[in-house]
Amino acid sequence: MQATFRRAMDALYLACVVIAGLCLVAIAVVIPYGVYMRYVINRADSWPEPMAILLTIVLTFLGGAACYRSGMHMRVTLLRTSMPAVVERAMTLLAELLMGVLALFMLVRGASLVQATWYQVVPEFPALSVGISYLPIPLGGAILLLFVLEHILIGPPPVAPELHAPEQPTAEPPTAR
Repeated sequence: MQATFRRAMDALYLACVVIAGLCLVAIAVVIPYGVYMRYVINRADSWPEPMAILLTIVLTFLGGAACYRSGMHMRVTLLRTSMPAVVERAMTLLAELLMGVLALFMLVRGASLVQATWYQVVPEFPALSVGISYLPIPLGGAILLLFVLEHILIGPPPVAPELHAPEQPTAEPPTAR
């Protein structure tokens, strides 16, 4: 059961990373295009800026969940790591539970926001509902909640060796020639 859940979380993590990466690439194309059209061609299109905002929302919430799972997020561990092992484990569990509360908040309030704005349209994209543009919030919250449950129930995923900083060689004093 744990192995199946871990594999499912691995697949979900990979999907988040791929989608967030594609959003980043699209943002890197859309923004320069908008700048070029506005300042070089002198014909500003209305869609690049809202498109970049929508892509940034997806990148933020899906990429944030992926960063949390892989442990690549910012955190301050000085106090926690200086405590006895029992206190350190309790503080780690508390941090995970607080992340779970945040994820649940994103899920519930984000779903409420999506529902409240579902029938409004984005002016630059008349076929796109404002609710759809807010959908990454509850989706990211649900994914984050799954990753929090993974951390609590079976532990964080193993970290790939390429993500670790290489060992720094000890500096040897230069030899005289």
